[in-house]
Parts: sequence; structure tokens; C-alpha cells
Amino acid sequence: MSAAYWRKAMNSGAVVARGNVVALPGGRRAAVVQASRERGPLWITTAWQSLRLRHVVVLALLIAYPFFASPFLTFQIGGQALALGLIALSLTFLGGYGGMLSLAQMTVAGITGYVVAILGTSGTELSLGWPWWLVLPFALVIATACAALIGWLSVRTEGIYTIMITLAIGVAFYYLALQNYTIFNGFQGFQRVYPPVVFDIDWRSPVPFYFLALGCALAGYLLVKYLVRSPFGVALQGVRDNPRRMNALGFNVTAHRVAAYAVAGVLASVGGVLFIWYNGLITPNSVGTSWLINVLVIAVLGGMKHPIGPFAGAIVFVLLQTFAIDVIDRERFNLVIGGVFLAIVLFSPDGLLGLWAQLRQRLQRSSASRPVSSNLRPERRH
Repeated sequence: MSAAYWRKAMNSGAVVARGNVVALPGGRRAAVVQASRERGPLWITTAWQSLRLRHVVVLALLIAYPFFASPFLTFQIGGQALALGLIALSLTFLGGYGGMLSLAQMTVAGITGYVVAILGTSGTELSLGWPWWLVLPFALVIATACAALIGWLSVRTEGIYTIMITLAIGVAFYYLALQNYTIFNGFQGFQRVYPPVVFDIDWRSPVPFYFLALGCALAGYLLVKYLVRSPFGVALQGVRDNPRRMNALGFNVTAHRVAAYAVAGVLASVGGVLFIWYNGLITPNSVGTSWLINVLVIAVLGGMKHPIGPFAGAIVFVLLQTFAIDVIDRERFNLVIGGVFLAIVLFSPDGLLGLWAQLRQRLQRSSASRPVSSNLRPERRH
């Protein structure tokens, strides 16, 4: 678009939306703005416009899943996958949209779990026994502040140095929880950490816990979808692609990165609460090196270019963790996970979502290459 055309469109009272300029008379501009306001907030309008049939089908299947699946599959597969997927979603938000790979997301989730166990109720005498409605906000705030602190320490580095700093923080917290008996109760941790009974519902039962995890996962998914389209998300992606240019344009690169760590901390902390309620305990092994790497494996398996990727990777991880042990020895389970991880990464660097995109492109090409049949008979030449 030429500069002259742009000036002409602006002078004529054009409406600019997502890079498209629609020239309208001056009197109609106010009517268009008023109509857009009457439709509702922008995020609701955007969500409604981006809604597709596949989204409705997937949501219907997720809601109907516990009604045709067994309690074991509902709790062990569905609930666990949603909790782990929410923790991995925090890493996807940092890595996919911010360009920052952090191995401390399970540490943030573990901090939340320890705060819930220490301040709330458990089978350990060290717990203070606070009510759940006071414990949960404290846990989320403390974990989010720790995530922001981790971000403030690591955003000044890039690449392998960021990974090493976050890994060092995760390992340090593991040994702190392992060797401290006054607060963290050492290697025993906290046992029997169960969700509260609210509205006469036992939220650790398979179906209630599944719907609780599904609601939190859906909220996290919609939050990420909204943020990546907001001015903050667009600026964060600009920082990911070219931080020097964004700094030259006047954006505070460090502040955007630390804010991204804080948002990821909220997602990881909610997932941490669900995960400790699923396990019913929190120990140093819950935040060990293996789980730090497992979150990265889940995020990469699913794909880090879309917020649905971590949940797809979590489903594959939980299925392998649950059923592969029955086929092979428990000690060789990590070998199976590593083999599946290498196979998916080699054939599709974008994970399972990349494989699905490749399959869809092939189907579209094959359907486009089919000859178009016609019922018209060719004319006979006399």
C-alpha cells in the first residue's frame, strides 16, 4: 500500500482493523464503532470468530469422556494428562512465544505444592492447617513471585545459558527440599495432601477431579490464546524474533521477559496444585531432575507452536508411562520415552502437531490433484 493511498484512507475516516483499511464516509465511522461495541468485548468477538467445528467436537468429546471411560482411565489418564499439560503449557508459552527455554517450571509447580502442603492440611504434623480458601491464593502468589524472580535471574542470558541457570535453580530447590526437615520434612515430604470437600463434593474422586482439571486446563488454554494476540503477546513475539530491534523501538525487553515468566508461573502453579492433589503427596522426587526434563519432553512431544501441543504431548507421555511398564521392565521405561521422543523429533521438529499438519497438507494435495469428473460427453467431430 502506497503512502498516498494510506493518507487518503485516513483522511476519509477509514476504519483500520488488522492491517486492512476499509474506506468509509465520515458519518458511518461512528456507527461502525458503536456496532462493534454492542457486539461485546473484543476478546469475546475474536474468540467467537475463531471458533471452528473441530473445537466444538473436541470439547464435546472431552466433556463426554468420563461418562464412557472407566474411573481408572478418567483419573489416571485424563486427570493426570490435564495437570501435566498445564505445567507444560507454561513452558510452551515461554519457549514457543518468548524464545526462552526454562527447566524450572516443575520447580515452580513444586513450590506451589509445598506451600499448599505446609500451610494447609496433610498427614504430617508440620502442616499449619489453614483453610483452603486462604491457602490457595497464598500458594499462587508465592509461586508466581518465585517464577518472576527466576525470570529476573535468567532473562539476561540466552540459549544454553538460560537452560543451565534454570536447571541449576531446579536442582538447588530439590536439594533444599531433600535436606531441610524443619520446613520441607526432608525426603519424606508431605503425605495425604488431598483437595478439600467443597459443595459436598469429593474433588479427588475421578469424575470431579477430571472436570476440575479440565476447567483449569481450558482456562489456561484460552488465556494463552488471548495473550498471544494481545499487544503484550505481539511484543513478546517481537522480542523473541529480534530483541535488539524491539529495544531500539522503545520496548523494555527485560520487563517483557520477566512478565512472561510471571504469566508462565501462574500456569505452572495451577498445574502444580492439580498435580499434588492427583498424587496426594509432595516429596523431593516430585521436583527432581527427572521431572524437570519430563516437562520439557512433554512440551516438545506435543509441539511448541500451539497451546494445544502440551496437552497432546501429556496424553502420549501418560499413556506410555501407564501401559509401557506392563510390556517392558520399569527400569527401561525411560528408554521407551527417549525412543519415542527421538522418533517424533526426527520426523517432525514441531512434534505431534507438526505430524498432523504434514498429514493434512498431504490429504489436501491428494484431493486437489484428483481429476475433476464431468458428466458432459465430448462432442463428436463430424
